[in-house]
Formats: sequence, structure tokens, C-alpha cells
Amino acid sequence: MYGGLVKELLDKKGLKIGDFAQIEFGNSKEIVKILPNSEFTEKDILVAKLENGYNFGIAVDEINNIEKVQYKEKSDDFTEPESPSIELGKNLPKVSIIYTGGTIGSKLDYRTGGVYMLLKPEELIANVPELSSIAMVHPIHLFSVASEDMTYLEWQQIARTVADEIKNGSRGVVITIGTDTMHYVASALSFMLKDLNAPVVLTGSQRSSDRGSSDAFMNLICSVRIAAESDIAEVGICMHKSSSDDYCQFIRGTKARKMNTSRRDAFRPINDLPIAHLGVKGEIYYDSDYNKIKNDKKEIDLADKFDEMVALLKVYPNSDPDIINYYKAKGYNGIIIEGTGLGHTPVSGKPEKSYLKNIKEAIDSGMIIGMTSQCLYGRVNSKVYTNLRLLSNAGVIYCEDMTPETAYVKLGWLLGNYSKSEAKKLLDKNIVGEIKDRTLYDEFLI
Repeated sequence: MYGGLVKELLDKKGLKIGDFAQIEFGNSKEIVKILPNSEFTEKDILVAKLENGYNFGIAVDEINNIEKVQYKEKSDDFTEPESPSIELGKNLPKVSIIYTGGTIGSKLDYRTGGVYMLLKPEELIANVPELSSIAMVHPIHLFSVASEDMTYLEWQQIARTVADEIKNGSRGVVITIGTDTMHYVASALSFMLKDLNAPVVLTGSQRSSDRGSSDAFMNLICSVRIAAESDIAEVGICMHKSSSDDYCQFIRGTKARKMNTSRRDAFRPINDLPIAHLGVKGEIYYDSDYNKIKNDKKEIDLADKFDEMVALLKVYPNSDPDIINYYKAKGYNGIIIEGTGLGHTPVSGKPEKSYLKNIKEAIDSGMIIGMTSQCLYGRVNSKVYTNLRLLSNAGVIYCEDMTPETAYVKLGWLLGNYSKSEAKKLLDKNIVGEIKDRTLYDEFLI
């Protein structure tokens, strides 16, 4: 809410947020819509929207005059059109699209200039007419949550909904979701959906669906094509392969990671090749081995329990090893460490900076501690250096070529669904493609 000189001016002129006014400043005279300010708006700045749709801020002392006017809103500037209905493809495979929020389900709010989440999947899907020739789309609004706000509780909801949709006849499932923690969710679903015999595709966008440069529609089309036409029986992420609109790629859920904050090709396979890539004309090219759909369909074994008392800890120079004691005192059951290089923590330098004693005491108390690498590419190895051997001898489990995020999700899932002794044995064993016998790299590194 406005205060100070802006409030005084608006009150004097009988103006409130949402009103239209003619404003005179400098040599200009414009019709504007009064917008609310935000916590970041400087004091004594009025925020308004011009007729061309752009927002601007102007200092009160630069306003020569402002008067309320009657103005009919232009539909393409100030109001949101009603969502058109979805055209369903008949006699085509059924594909469920589970809507959970994120940038792919967001649009510019022309009233405030900010981005808001759509409330219905139809608002996104209806703008992609190509889908009607690929699949009979069944939209589901599960929730509208930014991915950074998701917890294991939302992961469980998604897993249960996927299982139900496949049981009810969907050939495949697409999940539209925020990209920031998409790789965590993909890992979780990979473990939770045991005996999966259908494609489960997570997709999103780096740019909202109403932007000319949005990647939302191509990502969605390619994802539905994977769900409707491929013989892949795995969980994966389908996003742009390059920054151009030429190919999307489908990356195994336990081997994907977001590697850029804003590029459309932000997701890369880590220590693996993509399972497939798709061209703009609908062609699917398979790049590596994968689990295939089997004719003898088994019902999904839903193993969706998760132990939230697991931490992901990054080691860095000058870090305090007492953080291990913190998690131990809080009753945590496991920690995944992002070590340096091949899986190091400080060990043999200054005694007060050594992690070894605290790690050993935590493991002796019953905690499971796994080791990954901050390098991401490559694998950890406990046998190369003495310090690595010391950590291994203390009971640290080296997690091969798993990403830190996948190892974190896997440990939480193991502790939720198995005994602690079984979880300890399985942490460094491959279950759903999270560990490769031979580390593979995509062309991103060449």
C-alpha cells in the first residue's frame, strides 16, 4: 500500500489502485492504470501501466498533473481472456497431464505487471492445438505450488496420482512442474514408482507461456509425444536440448540436473547420455539403453514413504565440522555429503577443522553418511588417497557416480521404505539407473 506523498496525491485526486488517470509529466500526457506498489518500490514513487502494456514508475515531484478519467479497458492490455476449451484427440492413446504449477503454468498479470500461476491446466493445454493429434489428453489439477516450496509430501501426492492414472488406463503421464527442484522430484518418482511400465515425463519451462520466447509449448508437445508414442518405461525429464527450438531431450530422472538459471537448455544428463531426443516434426531418436514397456503389465508397486530426517551437506574450505554434531543432536538418520574432488572432507589438516572424528561418532551412533562429489561429473573413489581411505574406514559410503541430489533423495526413500541396515547396504547399489558401471558423458562436455 502506498504511503507518504503518493498516498496524499491519490487521496487528493480521489484515485485508488485500479483506476485510470490522465497523467502529465514533462512534455508527455498519458492515460495510465494505477498499479499497486511492492516492497521493492522506492518511497514516493507511483507505479502505473501505460496503454501499450508497459509498467513504469514516476516520482511524485515529476508529476505536473493527474486526473481520474473514464476508460474502457483494452482486452489485450488489461484483461485476461477466458480459457478456451480443450479439443480432445479421439481414438488416440490417453495421456494424463498432471498440473502442479511452476513457470510453465504462469502468465504475466497485466494488472500488476508480475507473473502469476494459472489455476487450471486447461489454460495451458488449450493453447497447444498440436496435442489433439498426438493423444487424448486428460488434464488434472493437482495443486499450484512453486517447485522450491515443494516437500516430500507433494512428491508423494504426485506419485500416488501417477499410479492411479496409469491404473485407470493412461498410456503415459506428463507432469508440468517448476524447474528449480524438478530433478529432485524426478529422482523421487523414479524410486517411488516401482515396476513402472509406462513413460512418466516431467516437464516445465524457463520462460512463462505468454512470452514469445517461451519454451513451454515445445516442451509440452515433446513430453506428450514421449508419453503417447515411445516404448520407454521410466521416469524422466523432457526439456530443450539446445537453446534453439530444434530438439528436446528425455533424461533419466535419476541422472538429470538443472545446470543454468535461465537458459532454455538448462537440464543436462550427468554421467549419462539422454535416453532420447525428439525433433520438432515428432521424430524420436533413442540415444542409450532404457527400460522398455512390457506386454505383461504389472501394477505399479507404490513405495512412497520418505524419511525427512536426512540432510544434504556441502563441504567447503573453512567449514565447521560441528555441523555433523548439529544433525546428530537433531535426531537425523542420514547425511549425504557433497565432498570435494573424489569425495574429500577436511581430515588431516588443522584438528579443529577435521570432519573425521565427528563423522565417525555420528556413524557409530547409527547415522548413515554417504559421500558424493561437488564436481558432479565423474565418480567418487575411496581408494585413491589416504584421507579418502580414512573416511571410508570410518564407515562413510561412497555413492559412485550419483549426483548429490539423487543420493539425498535415495537415502530418504531407502530409510522410509527399508530397515536402516538394508538402507545402508543399498545406498551404493544401483536400483533405477542412478548408478552406472561405466560413466557416460553427453556432448555438453566435449
